[in-house]
Amino acid sequence: MADHSTDKDHSEDLKILHGMGYAQELSRSMSKFSNFAISFSIICILSGGINSFAQAIGSVGGAGAGIGWIVGCVLSGMFALSMAQVASAFPTAGGLYHWGSILGNRFWGWLTAWLNLLGLITVLGAINIGTAYYFAGTFGGMFGFTGTDMQVVVFVAAITIIQAIFNHVGIKATTFLTDISGWIIFATTAVLVLACLFYAPAIDISRLWTFHNYSGEVGGNVFPQSENMGYLFLLCLLLPVYTITGYDASAHTSEETKNAAHSVPKGIINAVIWSSLVGWLMVCAITLAIPDLGVAAGQGWGMFYATMDAILPAGLKNVIYLGILITQLICGLATVTSASRMLFAFSRDDGMPVGSKALATVSAKYRTPVNAIWTATVLCILYVILALSIKLDGTSIYVIVVNSTLVFLFLSFTVPLVAGMLAFGGPKWPQPGPWAMSAGVYKLVTVLSIVGMAVILFIAIAPPNERVLYVVAGFIALALILWVAVENRRFEGPPTGERIAARKAAIAAAERAVGEKG
Repeated sequence: MADHSTDKDHSEDLKILHGMGYAQELSRSMSKFSNFAISFSIICILSGGINSFAQAIGSVGGAGAGIGWIVGCVLSGMFALSMAQVASAFPTAGGLYHWGSILGNRFWGWLTAWLNLLGLITVLGAINIGTAYYFAGTFGGMFGFTGTDMQVVVFVAAITIIQAIFNHVGIKATTFLTDISGWIIFATTAVLVLACLFYAPAIDISRLWTFHNYSGEVGGNVFPQSENMGYLFLLCLLLPVYTITGYDASAHTSEETKNAAHSVPKGIINAVIWSSLVGWLMVCAITLAIPDLGVAAGQGWGMFYATMDAILPAGLKNVIYLGILITQLICGLATVTSASRMLFAFSRDDGMPVGSKALATVSAKYRTPVNAIWTATVLCILYVILALSIKLDGTSIYVIVVNSTLVFLFLSFTVPLVAGMLAFGGPKWPQPGPWAMSAGVYKLVTVLSIVGMAVILFIAIAPPNERVLYVVAGFIALALILWVAVENRRFEGPPTGERIAARKAAIAAAERAVGEKG
C-alpha cells in the first residue's frame, strides 16, 4: 500500500508529541494500514472466534452466533467509537493511561495503567495458551503434543520468546508480520466460510435466529444448566466480547504511526468494523455447516474441530488449520507490542514502583523499548506457569483469570472514556481532535459504553465464574490501599503545564540519542 505521509504530517506528529512533553524516541514508521492491521491482528477472529466458538452454541444454540455475535460486537463497537474520539486528540503510546491522567486525574490514570497492564499481560497468556490448545487439537498428534500442562507451558514460553524477538528488532519487523496477518485473516476466513457452505450437509438458515437451550450436559457443560434463556443469551455474548477486543493496540502504537491523529482513530474503527462483519460471516457459516446441532452442542469445546473433521476433506482442512495457526501466532506477537508500549509509557512517567528508568529505555539501534518488551514477555510466561499449576476445586485458575482479564481490559477502557466524557468541552479538553463525532453523539456512545461495561461485568462473573468478582474486587482494593499509602505521594503522572516546558532540553537530548531528526 502506498505511503502518502508528508514532512508536514511528521512535523505535526512531533508538535503534538512535544506538546504533551515527550520525545520522539520510538520509530514513527507505521502507515495507516499498519495501524489498522495491528489491531485487526490482535482482535483476530481466527483466534477468539475459533477457540471460544462453543460459547455461542453451548448457551442458546444457533442464535448465539447469528444474533449474539451482532449484539456483542455492538457493545464492543461503542467502546471503539468513544476510544477513537479520545485517541485522535491525544495520540500517545500507552494512550489509555494518558487519557485517564490528563482528562481525569493522577489516580484515574494510574489505575487505568494497572488495569490495562494486568489485562494485557494476562490476555497475552490467554491468547498463547489458546494457541497451544489449538495446536494440540490440530497438528499436535504429529508431534506427540497432547496439550498437557507442562507441554503447554513449554510451547507458550517458546512462542512468546519468538514473538518478543520480532518486537525487539524493530517496529518494521512487527508491522511486516501484522500486515501479512491481516491479509491471511481475510483469505483464511474466506476459504473457511466458502468451504463450510459448500460442504455443509444441508443449509438451514433458520438456525441463525432459533433459540435452543443447550446449557448443562446437553451443551457439553460449556455453561451450567439454566432455564433462563435471557441469562443464557447474555452468556453467549462472551464469544464476541472476548474476540472483539485488543483494538487499543492502535492507540498504544500512536507514537510509531504516521499522521497519528488521523490514522489511529481510523485504525481502531476499521479494525472493529471489519472484524465484526467478517467474524459474523465466519461464525454463521460454521453454525450452518454443523451436521447435527444437538450432537455438536454435546461436544462442548471440541465442536469446531469435530465439525471440520466431519465435513471437510483432509487436505483442505489442514490448509485452513495452518492459516488459523499462523494468525494466532501473530495475534500473540501484536499483543506483545501493545503490552510493551503500555509498560514503556507508564514507566516513562515513573509509574512503576521500581525499574521505571530501565523500562522506559529505548534502543538507539532498534528504536524499540527493549526492556519493556522482555519484561512483558517474562511476566506472561510466569503468569502461564502459575495459571496452569494452581487448581481450585480441580479447576485451573486459568479459567478464572481469563474472565478476569475481560473485566480488567474493559474497565481500563471505561475509566478514561468516562473521564473524557466529563472533560469534553471543558478546560481539560476544549477541542476535539481531527477525527470527531458531534458532542451529543460522542457522549451518547460513551454512556452506551458504560452500560456495556455493566453487561460485561455481569456475564464475566456469572456462574460458574463467581470467583472472578473476588479477583477483580481484590485487585481494586489492593490498588486503593497502595495508592493511599504510597503512590499518591510519589506518582506525579504525565507532564503538564510548566513541567512540559521544563522538559524541552531533555526532549531534544533524548531525540539526539536515538538519531531522531526533527
